[in-house]
Amino acid sequence: MSALCARALTLAIPGREAQALDIEITPGQVWGVLGPNGAGKTTLLHTLAGLKAPRAGNVYLDEQPLSTLARRDVARRLGLVFQERVDGFPATVFETVMMGRHPYLSLFQHETPGDSERVEAALAAFDLAGFEQRLVSSLSGGERQRVALATLVVQDPGVWLLDEPTNHLDLHHQSAAMALLSERAAHGRTVMMCLHDVNLAARWCSHALLLHSNGDVQAGPTDDVLGLEALERLYDQPLSTAEIDGVAVFMPRHDHDPHRARRQA
Repeated sequence: MSALCARALTLAIPGREAQALDIEITPGQVWGVLGPNGAGKTTLLHTLAGLKAPRAGNVYLDEQPLSTLARRDVARRLGLVFQERVDGFPATVFETVMMGRHPYLSLFQHETPGDSERVEAALAAFDLAGFEQRLVSSLSGGERQRVALATLVVQDPGVWLLDEPTNHLDLHHQSAAMALLSERAAHGRTVMMCLHDVNLAARWCSHALLLHSNGDVQAGPTDDVLGLEALERLYDQPLSTAEIDGVAVFMPRHDHDPHRARRQA
């Protein structure tokens, strides 16, 4: 049974035709969406979340047409971490992360002690214990990103959509975030994330979706899709590859790099 499915889905990207996308994402899978700037990665996530209408085709959540579901019902099943966020009103870290429980509460229902325990556990998972009463507006970019991830953990929907989840994070918190997403997938969640770092996708994702600037699409298991030739075409960039701890690693190759020549001199 698919958790999220796109059938003949064409993204509404101004000035460009895109190949119709047919993709079925099942519980336990971690998908990495890769592509150059402007290829439509964010548009894809917003379309899959029902925030942007497609040019054609349909999205299905738990095999039901997304367009027929109430937004509260969608919020219980699907969560989205945006690439950029705007503070609409002053709120503490605790209040912000608690918003992840709001889809499960009725209009006049108050949060329970169990909800508070979920928030505290999520904050601890992202090294935010002690930040509860800090205003989100006072945080650094990386701290805000961890708050957004903690909010999604508290929401705990079946489908997790994330736009650049490692944005602003240092190496330690990048690794911790990716490990947590992988662990959630292992417990039956479905994860799809847009990434700029090919190596994060190679290390942590079971499947990859490549969006090309000309509208072409490639999708499949990571080992099948993330090949040197395919990635060089995707980014129009020569690459070198090696294997570290059994995982392919890709690096840009600059055959005429003057800095490299100086270091070798």
